[in-house]
Amino acid sequence: MSASKDQIRLRRKLSIRKRITGTEERPRLTVFRSSKHIYAQVIDDSKSVSLVAASTLTKELSKAGDDKTKREMAELVGATIAKACLARGITKVVFDRNGYIYHGRVRALADGARAAGLDF
Repeated sequence: MSASKDQIRLRRKLSIRKRITGTEERPRLTVFRSSKHIYAQVIDDSKSVSLVAASTLTKELSKAGDDKTKREMAELVGATIAKACLARGITKVVFDRNGYIYHGRVRALADGARAAGLDF
């Protein structure tokens, strides 16, 4: 019996998570991508706490996204989460693509966060 796309992604995700952990000095920036929206959060794994979160469903981004593509919205989410991180004093993170291929919206989010000043 063959595995579904989601099962393959989850297997890839677990393999990545064995090597990547977020610390207090360098928390983990993780991405979740659905068919319509994209979510990002910065997590301190040592305390199991989410420090900052942003998605296309937040009020300011959902209003700005009426005429934008999903990829442009992903860049905005990356810039938003970077600004929130910088406001909290977080400058360096570890990027966790969550099993998704580093391509398209995931890459756009990472580029938007880097352009806004986050280091990873």
